[in-house]
Amino acid sequence: MPPTPQTVTMIWSLIVSLFAVGGLLGAVSVKFISGRLGKKRASICNSFLSVVGAGIMLTSKWAKSYEMIIVARILYGYSAGLGSSLHLMYLGEISPRKLRGIVTLTSATFLSLGKLFGQFCGLSEILGREDLWNIVLCVPACFSVLQIIVLPFLPEAPRYLFIEKGDDKACKRALQSLWGKGDYKQEMDEMLTEQLAIEAAPPKSPLQLLRDRTVRWQLITMLTIYGCNQLSGMPVISTFSFDIFLETGIPKDKIRYVTLGLGICEIVTSISCGLLIEHTGRRPLFWGGYGVMSASWVLVTITLNLKDLYDWLSYVTLTLIILYIIFFCGGPGPAAATINSELFIQSNRLAAFVLMGLQRWFMFATLGLIFPFLINALGSYLFLLFASVCLFGSIYTFLLLPETKGKTLLEISEEFRAITVCGKSFVEEDRVETRL
Repeated sequence: MPPTPQTVTMIWSLIVSLFAVGGLLGAVSVKFISGRLGKKRASICNSFLSVVGAGIMLTSKWAKSYEMIIVARILYGYSAGLGSSLHLMYLGEISPRKLRGIVTLTSATFLSLGKLFGQFCGLSEILGREDLWNIVLCVPACFSVLQIIVLPFLPEAPRYLFIEKGDDKACKRALQSLWGKGDYKQEMDEMLTEQLAIEAAPPKSPLQLLRDRTVRWQLITMLTIYGCNQLSGMPVISTFSFDIFLETGIPKDKIRYVTLGLGICEIVTSISCGLLIEHTGRRPLFWGGYGVMSASWVLVTITLNLKDLYDWLSYVTLTLIILYIIFFCGGPGPAAATINSELFIQSNRLAAFVLMGLQRWFMFATLGLIFPFLINALGSYLFLLFASVCLFGSIYTFLLLPETKGKTLLEISEEFRAITVCGKSFVEEDRVETRL
């Protein structure tokens, strides 16, 4: 007896959402694994997990087991959750201060490139046919194999070598390998200053970081930005683009090409953002991007409700979604990667990445599980929720986010400590409690 449509929807939602569950587990383990192996060796081991997941996915068709697909998706998710955090930390630690924004933004560009490659391989003319589904789902392993080959020839992160391993000679060799010949005394003095700050305040666990009032605004800012990005609608577009474009009235046979075009748009926009971020700073990319994204979703809701009156409104809706993607990929999306690497000193960064990963993947799993049911129940009005979240993100970043361009990590920490709301700050409250 074939399963009911509700059962099929549930299995599909489970397969989608368990990728995020794996990502959640990977994000939680980043502190343990990177602290023992370092960023480079941890990334190599992580790539092997992705290859194992691809092997399970490839053989699941012949085994006729959707359970194997679920296991492969969890492994893929774990690799993505661990790898994304390792990647951002590594980029943040190997980049010069003046190029930190551009370097960390490359993560968003190559993420878009990976999505585009997957969309291209998913075309029916390439691998997107029913008899080849298990092969197209193994495409991510190609990049993992490339990482396994290339990473052994790259240096370990200098900050990890100096601050966590105490090996200043290896740190200097890594800096010379990355940036060219030089003594890099100023950079190593900055690391030494940060190391002394760490010795005064040893590395914290995620729970200790949550209790620390001196980094409260950094945590609130990080969780707000990533929460707004997750609930802004972009992850939903990436995962359920077919359902969304079908809702807008785009013909089924055209949707795959529309999705491919959006992938190209993401790459071009993220590259443009990388060229702009060191000139404009971080703040305008956040509050301006969120503002336009909010307006786009409001207009999308209106055009979707009027699409039956005029056929051309479907293309207006598509244009608005493209506008949304341009401002997400040219603002809050890639800029979040930069801001996250700048908010915390070395002793707090691993715990912060764990908390960020927990939030990010939990929300991704929840959205993946409930979105098919939400879009059936609410239709176009669901996008008003995304508009409200984007509006909140715009207001928060405009009013409270300090500019971090060109500043050291300790200077940025001082900027956040100086934030006051209604004349009060978390640091002052902490001092009052200490005196009592």
